[in-house]
Amino acid sequence: MSKETTKNYGTALYTIITVFFFWGFVAASNGIFIPFCKTHFKLTQFESQLIDFTFYGGYFIGSLILYFASQATKVDILNKIGYKKGIIVGLIISAAGALLMIPAVHSGSFLFILFAFFVIALGFSLQQTAANPFVVALGEPESGAHRLNLAGGINNFGGLMGPVIVSVVLFGTANDAVAKVVEISSINNLYYILAGLFVAVAIFFAVSKLPDVTSTEKIEASSKPTGPLVVMIIGFLMVAAAGPLANLTGISGSIFVYSSFAIILGALLYGYLAKKENSASWGAMQYPQLVLGMLAIFMYVGTEVTIQSNLGALLKLPDFGGLADAEIKPYISLYWGSMMIGRWAGAVSAFNLTKMTKNVLTVIVPFVAFGIILIVNHATGTDVGNLYVYAVCIAIMVVAVFIGQEKPAKTLAIFGTLGAVAITIGLFTTGHVAIFAFVSGGLCCSIMWPSIFSLAITGLGKYTAQGSSFLIMMILGGSIIPPIQGELADSAGIHNSYIIPVIGFAYLIFFAWKVSGELKKQGIDVESIAAEGGH
Repeated sequence: MSKETTKNYGTALYTIITVFFFWGFVAASNGIFIPFCKTHFKLTQFESQLIDFTFYGGYFIGSLILYFASQATKVDILNKIGYKKGIIVGLIISAAGALLMIPAVHSGSFLFILFAFFVIALGFSLQQTAANPFVVALGEPESGAHRLNLAGGINNFGGLMGPVIVSVVLFGTANDAVAKVVEISSINNLYYILAGLFVAVAIFFAVSKLPDVTSTEKIEASSKPTGPLVVMIIGFLMVAAAGPLANLTGISGSIFVYSSFAIILGALLYGYLAKKENSASWGAMQYPQLVLGMLAIFMYVGTEVTIQSNLGALLKLPDFGGLADAEIKPYISLYWGSMMIGRWAGAVSAFNLTKMTKNVLTVIVPFVAFGIILIVNHATGTDVGNLYVYAVCIAIMVVAVFIGQEKPAKTLAIFGTLGAVAITIGLFTTGHVAIFAFVSGGLCCSIMWPSIFSLAITGLGKYTAQGSSFLIMMILGGSIIPPIQGELADSAGIHNSYIIPVIGFAYLIFFAWKVSGELKKQGIDVESIAAEGGH
């Protein structure tokens, strides 16, 4: 590789990781946009969670389109056009969605706004499917993990900045002399900028001389998994139609929401328990670790998203500060910043360092990340003095990282237990103790993805690529679980509804135990498994 080529690849890497920033930015900013839309459109808590439903549903539908198209044609569509072109097409789709947000906002139609979110997420789905292998290919294979960790760090930084920037756009800075009169049209400039950035990055990729990155792995056709996936689509559509179905039938909308969850669980349980006379026809789903892992990713993403998506409504309660929409920014930012704290700590192990240096950085890096969170919020006029005590939660997380010893199953069990305990503390307390307990769920979720992913795809052999695509589809959990908590919040209260993430963490603890047993039956040494790159 020539110096010029290396320089081009370096430029490509620094450009491609901007899409990771976009994913984190938009996903995290929903934590501000959801309570804002709830107030503006006078929505129920369930209805407000449809923002996450359409956003993460776009990821799911996009992945399904690629899967079924590839199965029908026996050709990997994305592999055929190339990852570079896949990213370009994804950016253009997201740009179109961002521009759609402008007329959607002016129309005053919440349904139109949801559609715009869906289009943005469709583009993100294509970008995410192509970007990860592209990043690995931009350099030597042995350093691919380093580049993925860099990209993941940028994603987390986008998650930190999203709530801050969107809050400033909508409400102004915290130290504005005159309170800003909030209009939903204030969001227009933000989406004009996002659309422009999407197009600019797409043009850069189109004119740049970049490697032709494709996969040489052959598509392994399998017919049986189609059934469970179709059932999941039915569950997805039931949540989307819960409101209209309730009005049409007179049956409570919660019946449709909870039934959809039961349908999805049933589909995965069928995939796990079904007797497979011809196991090859099941493809990757013949492996119990994959099916268990699909549900684990579903629960993990759903838990991660629902904690912060419902946090805005919780903070409006008198027992939790009675905060206005403009005042919740530091807590949403701290939640997504907690994801950054944990992943930066986990990324230390990806580098070739001495044991002493690695241990020192594992302690220092999380607090450096915490300092960045405080600085970003302070820069917008927010009083961050009441956030300092959160350092105690970070110290507990650091201890847990050392106890986990970089072993996926052990790490997942420890952080799942901490998550369940933290949310339970939040359920039985109020005020800042409860707020920080709920927010610390972000610390617990932060390094779960690589642990779940590595345990789920171990031993899949030639079906590894197919199994990976099924796991990505299970981002569907971010679409289904927040509306479930929203529906429970409307009936049992927003505080009590946080029993939902406790259930999510409980399953992840079960998964860590169960998948270890399944892998041992297959003669796989669980202790030797290395964590995969994060999302």
